[in-house]
Amino acid sequence: MIPPRRSVACLAAVALLVVGCDARPAEPAQPSASSASKPPELGNVPPPLVPAMPLPENAVENAVAKLDGLAEDLLKKSGLPGMAVAVVHGGKSVYAKGFGVKDNRKPTDDPANRVDPDTVFQLASVSKSLASTVVAHQVGEKAIGWDTPIVEKLPWFALSDPAVTRMVTIGDMMSHRSGLPDHAGDLLEDLGYDRQQILEKLRDFPLDPFRISYAYTNYGYTTGAEAAAFGAGKSWEDLSRDVLYAPLGMSSTSSEFADYEARPDRAVGHIRLGDKYAPDYVRDPQQQSPAGGASSSVNDMTHWLAMVLGNGTYEGRQIIDPAALLPALTPQITSDRGSEPAMRSGSYGYGFNISTTSTGRQQISHSGAFELGAATNVLLLPSADVGIVVLTNGTPSGAPETLTAEFADLVQYGEVREDWWTPYHNAFQQMEEPTGSLVGQTAPASPAPPAPLASYVGDYANPFWGPARITEKDGGLQLALGPKLTVPLKHWDGNVFSVSFVTENSNPGSVSKATFDGNTLTLEYWDEFGRGTFTK
Repeated sequence: MIPPRRSVACLAAVALLVVGCDARPAEPAQPSASSASKPPELGNVPPPLVPAMPLPENAVENAVAKLDGLAEDLLKKSGLPGMAVAVVHGGKSVYAKGFGVKDNRKPTDDPANRVDPDTVFQLASVSKSLASTVVAHQVGEKAIGWDTPIVEKLPWFALSDPAVTRMVTIGDMMSHRSGLPDHAGDLLEDLGYDRQQILEKLRDFPLDPFRISYAYTNYGYTTGAEAAAFGAGKSWEDLSRDVLYAPLGMSSTSSEFADYEARPDRAVGHIRLGDKYAPDYVRDPQQQSPAGGASSSVNDMTHWLAMVLGNGTYEGRQIIDPAALLPALTPQITSDRGSEPAMRSGSYGYGFNISTTSTGRQQISHSGAFELGAATNVLLLPSADVGIVVLTNGTPSGAPETLTAEFADLVQYGEVREDWWTPYHNAFQQMEEPTGSLVGQTAPASPAPPAPLASYVGDYANPFWGPARITEKDGGLQLALGPKLTVPLKHWDGNVFSVSFVTENSNPGSVSKATFDGNTLTLEYWDEFGRGTFTK
């Protein structure tokens, strides 16, 4: 058995994975130099808000002045079709610009195809950060609490341990500490199951120790958001619009995939195939909308960044109760423990990565990534009162994380102190590797013949994945699994066939086995936790 490739659809902690090796995480945003470097007020004991190092003079302004060159260099280096970047400081947008194109099938010199600050991108897992502020609003309204048990709002919900089912809360789910395994449920989405069906299937996954285990789960996170929406008597999509996007004037932002598709100023997703990007696939993340299904422009995102940096206030109006927002922006579980005593560890709040930079400043961030065509990052340094957002329309390469890390360096030190591109890019490259025991293998020159194809045809039952239907088509076999996946089976050797397809969780070049044995069919790609055997 080989584990299926883990989705990068809603990647949150790659920054910590990369910089953890070097004990230097990329940094988040903070207030002005004057406020950050005030002398201690309590005798000789520095108050906790004073960082170890003051900001350089005109720190944010000087960093912003270098963004054009940094963004253009990364666009060229990565080959990404398009990118949009914005910075918020002092409660307002101080930079917003687009680079490259929305669709590389169209002329690059067509003004209508150029990315601008109003171009809408899919946010992927940056959706989690927006979703946490939606839930924080509901917490502030006393409609729910971060500590509200899921079953109090979703009585049908269950996990494999009845005790955990009774205790698991909205906060547990939105900090990835429920015990569910990494990316639980993502492969069910690829097969076409809907949100409700996937959330009900979470009860079939084994659990790690509750509240002391961190594992990133899109559908665990979605469960917490769904509980909050049920408590409001609305769909998640309506709730996010009503309590966040509309009050902030984010008119191009939505948690509905159909809205993204309908935008005339929209960046099309591009998958990387070899050394090129192509808009060959469409990523519809609607089923995990709270975790990965939002779309927005950098101009819209500046409103949200200003609100977060403003402690829940935007343009003089309180959008979110500060006391309800604070837990989301502060550590709830260790997500990336240091491998030696001198190393800084990383934490996760509710929908945000939390880390400490070498200047002693809190950094708040999140990445998002779709294999089929999106890579995004937000980074805030609250003590410098600055935040940056980078949106791109291609398979993740590390470019957004590199740009926000370079910007954070410039703000804090006045220079880029690291080669951020190499470790980030290498980390994402490793995640792009195809999976399957037949990857790189040459088919046998003289394979044993298969049985008559008609003998393989039929329905094969599986209690977790649902039935696999094998049919004969054009002189070969075809596999249908779940509501929407249909792929050919190619003969390999004897009763072994190869399976190859591209989805959000199956990288280009992935090749695995389908093995028939009497009345059973074992599908290697779906054999995680030993669940890949189907019976005729």
